[in-house]
Amino acid sequence: MLYKISQVSVLCLLLIGFIAYGQDGRVSTNFESDYYEYEQDFLSAEFHKSRRDSLRKLLPDGSAIVFFASPERNRSNDVYYEYHQNPNFYYLTGLREPNAMIIIYKNRQQLFGEESDEILFMQERDRKSELWNGRRLGTDRAKNRLQIDRILANTAFVDFCPGFDSLRAVFYEMPDGINQKDSLMTDNLSGLVYQFNKKNLTQLTDKQQIGGVLMAQLRQVKTVEEIKLLRKAISITCEAQNQLMREINDTMTEFQTEAIIEYVFKKNGAEYTGFPSIQGSGENSCILHYTSNRRPLIKGGVLVSDVGAEYHGYTADVTRTIPPTGKFTKEQKQLYELVLNAQSAGIEAALVGASFWQPGIVATEIIADGLLKLGIIRHKNELRTYFMHGTSHYLGLDVHDVGMYTPLVAGNVITVEPGIYIANGSDCDPKWWNIGVRIEDDILITADGPENLSVASPRTVKEIESLMAQ
Repeated sequence: MLYKISQVSVLCLLLIGFIAYGQDGRVSTNFESDYYEYEQDFLSAEFHKSRRDSLRKLLPDGSAIVFFASPERNRSNDVYYEYHQNPNFYYLTGLREPNAMIIIYKNRQQLFGEESDEILFMQERDRKSELWNGRRLGTDRAKNRLQIDRILANTAFVDFCPGFDSLRAVFYEMPDGINQKDSLMTDNLSGLVYQFNKKNLTQLTDKQQIGGVLMAQLRQVKTVEEIKLLRKAISITCEAQNQLMREINDTMTEFQTEAIIEYVFKKNGAEYTGFPSIQGSGENSCILHYTSNRRPLIKGGVLVSDVGAEYHGYTADVTRTIPPTGKFTKEQKQLYELVLNAQSAGIEAALVGASFWQPGIVATEIIADGLLKLGIIRHKNELRTYFMHGTSHYLGLDVHDVGMYTPLVAGNVITVEPGIYIANGSDCDPKWWNIGVRIEDDILITADGPENLSVASPRTVKEIESLMAQ
């Protein structure tokens, strides 16, 4: 991390600037490559165009919809988090840069003297910023890469007349957590938002919720291209879980198990974790979203490893419950097999036409009956003491992806993840205390039945213990 610059460093930087940009100020070929050229398996421009066309069909006549890029997030002082695009914006454009917005019209309009039904405003190339923070795409190359009909520099939005006063409705999605900058200029996100609100404000009604519904309808059914990326993310995640099973022992700490998982992610090309890795052992296995990951495994208990690699925007979500010693105890095994039976039945129930909630209904009934037989609960209405979350959610550009929760259709990707969590001091025999079990798999709904995309990572007691013995 750079901060102070010596005189020698200044001379070096000047030399670098001379070489990179030349005497005439043009960017040399050293700076002509961009992040789209390193890998060839990103979503295609045709994919994003098809998504814009599909969204346009959902819009009512005489309307438009507006999306903004995500803001850059400050971590502390002058340090920022690695940038992550707004999933809706990325889904529609393919652009992975900040300080941008897109307007999609239902019907073609006169936009800066040309007829079009979409216009993207994005940041231009900047030699100083690119030297420090990485290459930008720029409007010239974006026209070829993104294939959006009209693309202009974000600075042009100040003088742009969007024609909102002639429209019946303008839907929009506002970004959260904007860093306030000069609102009179539109080279930054806050300026774009300010100027958007300023233009024909009386014509705008808050339509953010409607826009969210339209995007949920689109994103809940995955295309072939999306499923390919999900398979990749899930494959990486399964490999990480399997490597953890091979390497784990009870002399480790939770953070060392996290290191194994995330090393495998990065080694296989995942850009991020889809969410903070959950590595909860012992009493922490009973905390649903535990992410501190500091406890020594020698203190006992199983490890709930709930993780997901994110690959080109799409995230996996796979949970395995692992005994650090290599063997489940009697009580751990009883609870584990109860959860596994419930999960297997839930997966079998994930059929085209079934209620989104059907896998959860089936799994819940099995767990309730099992806890009764084990004497952990006395009445079924006590179930939620030990199984307090839902069984399924959509999966895609977000780990908890958007969707309408309507009956299942081919192309849905959901999780099935029942669990049992018996915290210390629970109203049951103490032999069950501090045992948390969750098993989660990623399921593609098809016309031929559910496909378990994460089947490559062992789920049964025998399979897990056998892999750990290696």
